Amino acid sequence: MRFQSRAAVALATLPTVFGITPELMLAANRYGAAAPNPSGDFAIYTVSNYTFETGEHSSHWNKLDLKTGEISLWYAGSDISEVVFVGPTPTSIIYVNGTNAEDDGGVSLYSADANSLEDAKLIASLPAPYSGLKAVQTSCGDIHFLVYTQAYPNGTAYNEALASTPASTARIYTSNYVRHWDTWLGKEKNAVFGGVLKGGNGTYTFSGELTNYVSGICNVTCAESPYDQSDESDYDISPDGDHVVFLTKDTALPLANYTADVLYHVPFSGTAKDASPINARGTTSYPEAQGAVTSPRFSPSGKYVAYFQMNGIYYESDRNILYVADAEDFNVTALALNWDRSPDSIAWSKDSETIFVSAPDLGRERIFPVPLNADDSYVPKNITNEGVPSAFYVLPDESLLVSDTKIWTSRDIFTVTPTGDVVKTYFQANLVDPGLAGLSAGDVSEFYYTSNTSEIKQQAWIIYPKGFDESKTYPLAFITHGGPQGAHFNSWSTRWNFKVWADQGYVVIAPNPTASSGWGQNLTDSIQGRWGSYPYWDLVHAWDYVNDNLKYVDTANGIEAGASFGGYMTNWIQGHELGRRFKALVTHDGSTSTLNQYASEELWFMNHDFHGQFNETGFQPGSPYYDWNPLLYVENWATPHFVVHNSKDFRLPVSEGVLLFNMLQTKGVPSKMLNFPDENHWVLNPENSLVWHTEIYKWINYYSGISDASSPY
Repeated sequence: MRFQSRAAVALATLPTVFGITPELMLAANRYGAAAPNPSGDFAIYTVSNYTFETGEHSSHWNKLDLKTGEISLWYAGSDISEVVFVGPTPTSIIYVNGTNAEDDGGVSLYSADANSLEDAKLIASLPAPYSGLKAVQTSCGDIHFLVYTQAYPNGTAYNEALASTPASTARIYTSNYVRHWDTWLGKEKNAVFGGVLKGGNGTYTFSGELTNYVSGICNVTCAESPYDQSDESDYDISPDGDHVVFLTKDTALPLANYTADVLYHVPFSGTAKDASPINARGTTSYPEAQGAVTSPRFSPSGKYVAYFQMNGIYYESDRNILYVADAEDFNVTALALNWDRSPDSIAWSKDSETIFVSAPDLGRERIFPVPLNADDSYVPKNITNEGVPSAFYVLPDESLLVSDTKIWTSRDIFTVTPTGDVVKTYFQANLVDPGLAGLSAGDVSEFYYTSNTSEIKQQAWIIYPKGFDESKTYPLAFITHGGPQGAHFNSWSTRWNFKVWADQGYVVIAPNPTASSGWGQNLTDSIQGRWGSYPYWDLVHAWDYVNDNLKYVDTANGIEAGASFGGYMTNWIQGHELGRRFKALVTHDGSTSTLNQYASEELWFMNHDFHGQFNETGFQPGSPYYDWNPLLYVENWATPHFVVHNSKDFRLPVSEGVLLFNMLQTKGVPSKMLNFPDENHWVLNPENSLVWHTEIYKWINYYSGISDASSPY
């Protein structure tokens, strides 16, 4: 049965908006995933936004009645940062307040009934910025909980606000992996801590004692969980509260060179000294499983731990395989071992007989049920279609509560049965938010094209501009994705929002060439050693398809843009024939010289993609480091080029952008550079993002002819 959502009724009262500007997109509400209470009666989720007029962020919590569909304000404010349903009733909660009374950089824990927050009781003030709360009620009524924060090597929690400031700012390192993403690394590492809330009936006491389960596990390196930039998805607590699992990088291997992880089990009452590996390399029935581990999750029965692991020991984009470990003897079994997809999220059915996973699939991220008895040849069938889930939860009636996004909406919330029937759609942001009004599935299409690099056809998205008329023509905006292992998905983005680009007056084409995920591991893996060949020719064929078949696309006045690997590809395109087919190019934080790849932090990435470590052979033809260097073709550079590179990007250092800009200027190619000293690989500050959009659009709109400005500068 189909239900008319309340959002559809609300839309009738909104002004009609046929396009979305950068300001509207950046100021629009951003929604957290809807998390249900144990009885499945209601769910709560966060709503946050930014107001350009005041320069202020605001946030609150909403409550969704899963029986009636009614949405109401649950909590007005941002000080509640995390909520866990746990306690004697289905409405009992423990929540984290992001500050504490001491105002010393710590946080507070409160207990409450979700239906009467005004009666919340302070349980404890924690003297460090703990987060990642997970909690269960034990048989005696106590609550066992987990949190994480950085810890000193001796295992005590680190609090920057209380830490002493040394007289010198010197950093000294004796091994590589000195910085990651946007942070110089120190001796402090993340650690999972456990504590006990004594009591019951919503009233608890806390002794202040927290146990560190991670610090002290050391070999070549020392354990860290969650790993660096990760979060609470790296650990879990058993339903009875007696066991903890967490993952960490394999301490026997150098951090910068390998992706291998180990999953550990430790009794809740134990310490790091009691931690035992579940899947140490070579100890399971799958000796090939030596790579990264993600998403350990106990089954509701407590008998099993499900997790994903890759085979490749230095390949971050190998295929994830679903494993289940017996929680007692650690015997490990693979499920659907030969399934040619790479799942990345887990939710157990209530009876512990099925695992629901999400996986990239044909430009979407779909949810698939996998039975516990699935053999190696089992091929899961998807139960969702469009969109990319942010999270999904199994309700008591075994239906799934899904929160996802799509190119045309920043949040949909709906329920779906285990067989794929949509039960009820509760919320659609594009039917509620004024800034998104008018956006719909009709704004998006796709096509498949043939390339000379693969046996399968490759996919590309089409996003149409406001007021699209097929009898007219619109300049092409050709957007190349990063990774390179990754994809353009049917999902919302506040960084590269296809509809915002299209509503400048373009038809956006977003291809998924070689290296893309969701069409089988062979397409993903085929990028290895071929950065400048396979994906380049795929993009040429995608452009040819558009030019030959989409008469409403003005390819003669098109532009191309890309970030990360997409930025590298833009630089490669600049030196090749495809570069002459565009009026302007945009590189965001891309690689300019492949000889500089060892200035990055994750050396495993280039070791895999370029067939080994960088050495003297990298200066010789035949080496990927040499062959795929955009600077080999600098004499061909001619297309006006906009360069963005951020100072805190340690994955692709800012010198790559400076090098690109210097060479463009030296060559006399019209060019412009934008730098944010406080941004990393991404631009996250809304004010900076508005400048990013404004400056890029000023550039491309001038050269494509959309703007009648007299200059792009």
